[in-house]
Amino acid sequence: MATVDLNADLGEGDSCDAELLAIVSSCNIACGGHAGDVDSMQATVALAISNNVAIGAHPSYPDRDGFGRRSVYSSGDELRDSIIAQISALNSVAQDHGALLVHVKPHGALYNDAVNDRELSQLIANCISAAAPGVAFVGLPGSEMQNAATGHPIRFIAEGFIDRAYQDDGQLVPRSEPDAVHKSLDMILPQAFSLVGKVDTLCIHSDTPGAADVAAAVREDLEKQGVEVRAIRW
Repeated sequence: MATVDLNADLGEGDSCDAELLAIVSSCNIACGGHAGDVDSMQATVALAISNNVAIGAHPSYPDRDGFGRRSVYSSGDELRDSIIAQISALNSVAQDHGALLVHVKPHGALYNDAVNDRELSQLIANCISAAAPGVAFVGLPGSEMQNAATGHPIRFIAEGFIDRAYQDDGQLVPRSEPDAVHKSLDMILPQAFSLVGKVDTLCIHSDTPGAADVAAAVREDLEKQGVEVRAIRW
């Protein structure tokens, strides 16, 4: 049977986190860079544990005003210190709840910039190794993120997006362009199924309109087609 993980970015202030945690198999929790604080991390981790959902950190550029969607707001040691602090904060909360941090997935512009930026991807991989040894790196397949993970070595989890449009080169259409975010299940469901076998995990964004309903529809459709949705654990 084919298997795939279904993840969501949570702890960002959206109202559907609890609903999504009843559907997805893993989550990426904002840890202070673009959103989130100790209280939101504590609440989201506790909900994830109660739903048997695998826990990941979702660090970003330290850019709360821009929700982490603006590029290059720090670099070098400053950025390294921020990412390590973000991962460490979420890891500490997980440990306090008796849970393991499974993966790290960069957020927003940090993710998008790292796709083609070798130095930035290496910096993120270094931060993962420093803050949470043994934790996996989630990113776009075929990207510099994958190369950085392989070189350390860090387990790499290849991610596909069910609610985002792709360019011909396999990269995401920038959110600034029209139709970058899919809003129709007629587009989302076939895209999700087409990614099974090509990636390890599928992402649904919590700020996608009707995100919980979309996630439920995707999971139901995948399972009807013989795909088991389950978390990636080692």
